[in-house]
Amino acid sequence: MGDGEWMLPAAATRERGPGDALPENADAHTAADYTLSPRTQALIADGVPANTRRAYTRQWAAFTAWCARNGRIALPATAHTLAEYASGLCAADQAPASIEQAIAAVRTMHRLAGHTGQPATESARLALRAYKRRRAEAGGRGQREAPPITIDALRAMVSACNLGTPAGRRDRLLLVLGLALMGRRSELVALTREDVREVADGLEVTIRTSKTDKDSAGETIAIPRGTHPLTDPVAAWRDWLQVLDQAGHTSGRLLRRIDRHGTIGPSLGADAVNVIVRALAVRAGVPSAENVTAHSLRAGGATVAYAAGVPVAVIAKHGRWAPASPVVLRYIRAVDRWRDNAMRNVGL
Repeated sequence: MGDGEWMLPAAATRERGPGDALPENADAHTAADYTLSPRTQALIADGVPANTRRAYTRQWAAFTAWCARNGRIALPATAHTLAEYASGLCAADQAPASIEQAIAAVRTMHRLAGHTGQPATESARLALRAYKRRRAEAGGRGQREAPPITIDALRAMVSACNLGTPAGRRDRLLLVLGLALMGRRSELVALTREDVREVADGLEVTIRTSKTDKDSAGETIAIPRGTHPLTDPVAAWRDWLQVLDQAGHTSGRLLRRIDRHGTIGPSLGADAVNVIVRALAVRAGVPSAENVTAHSLRAGGATVAYAAGVPVAVIAKHGRWAPASPVVLRYIRAVDRWRDNAMRNVGL
């Protein structure tokens, strides 16, 4: 299902559900007061980030199908139904992160449909907690994280690009911007030529919207010039602009598809970014290359910055994380467990 097809789970007109709060002057309301036009539904749906829409669409479809098979009501669902569903996902040995997402999707769909009495999640989350513990005791794998790309790994991956080809120059810029911006895939593929500007100290990159910028106010990120010719952001940007200029793409998307003949096409897709980054990691012999994703660049940017002494608040702002993001703290702990290790100087 495409992004544009993602709609609210409630019909355009419906009766007030048992979980809805009773409005003032309820007797004066008619069915029209509980109606959302297709246009309004589409706008509300579009207010949710595209990646979240896709994930929640899949999760909601799976939940409603399960409810239909088991004779349960999906909307509004009870806490018992949600707990049984979560238990079933545990029994199917789904990843804990996927089950967390399923619970969040059900709650979100209820809220967007206007059901203020969303199903309580305490029982579902207790079941999930027990499942996580049993997996850990059985030696099950925890949540797999994309390994961060170090500066040495980044240079090796850029060296693996064929810089004599359009694809090689594009991939070099993708890698360098991904780490220097601490960029999300969605942010990278949305960049236009007009969003990047060379200034005396490096590049200024405008991120027009991001996951944590829910009102799309936009933010300009400063990227300093590099010290190494392979990974200098300014040099990578200039080289790619020459390719775009020669192909006649003087405006529009910055990162574009390139076919096997070297023809430059429309915008690069978010999924293609993962494919490119992992392929270059494998080609460069980066450790754990099979687990590398585009997020490895974002994680790598935060990790190398903290290792270089950059304050956490500055990293969070640069990477467009919430100030108290647990994700940033996780990257920091990965650095600290070696830098501030209790056994570092004991002379073993």
